[in-house]
Amino acid sequence: MIADRLAFAVALAVEAGALALRMQSGLGPADAKSPIDFCTEADRAVERLIRERVTERFADSMIGEEDGGEASDSVWVVDPIDGTTGYIHGTPRWCVSLGYMRAGIIELGVIYAPVDDRLFTARRGQGAFLNGRRIQVSHLRHQAVPVVETGWSERRPFAAYCALLTRLNAGRIEFRRHGSGALGLAEVAAGLNDAYVELHINAWDCLAGILLVQEAGGHVNDFLADDGLVKGNLIFACTPELVERIGPMLDGLHEVGR
Repeated sequence: MIADRLAFAVALAVEAGALALRMQSGLGPADAKSPIDFCTEADRAVERLIRERVTERFADSMIGEEDGGEASDSVWVVDPIDGTTGYIHGTPRWCVSLGYMRAGIIELGVIYAPVDDRLFTARRGQGAFLNGRRIQVSHLRHQAVPVVETGWSERRPFAAYCALLTRLNAGRIEFRRHGSGALGLAEVAAGLNDAYVELHINAWDCLAGILLVQEAGGHVNDFLADDGLVKGNLIFACTPELVERIGPMLDGLHEVGR
């Protein structure tokens, strides 16, 4: 049953990514949800495609970024295009993200970045993979300065984000911001960066990535606590060697800028 859903999710992510690529050259004006958050007709079309395929194949519910939905004991959590700003600007930094939960547990995660044809997959208890090759977190094998990707949204004050960067800098930790939480988490799983932190992220941006990091041997905070599936939450994912180093830097940030 889960194996069937994994094969389905892989095929669907590739199909959805191909649709997004076809639509990219003919995009009309984007709708601004906020000054830093956008939605295009491609976002809506890709989400409709995914919802149609899920409905045709399974009696599952679905929560999508654009059209919402209701949770159930068997639910897909979907971001049709994570990194829409990158998509609009023609960069490769965007992806399709599909997570599947059963009875409140993340069972599957699939993230597909069409431009560079990177397919990240994970099934609970069976490891994480990039294009069929098993991946794992960095374990700081590079012996260099740790690199953390950070995300920010207007759901948290900009001052809190700046405070986080200040703490990372003081702790001699390098940071980046690339605009896709899903890919940031996938790259933690693949050892391409050492941690991902965002003070508030929605479930559709991170559910698949959470499982990827866990199955690649990494640490992830309890994102689903306090109704994170519906309300979103802080996300902190890292190679285990950074848990005690970065974790304390997050203390009290929820009060900054309020």
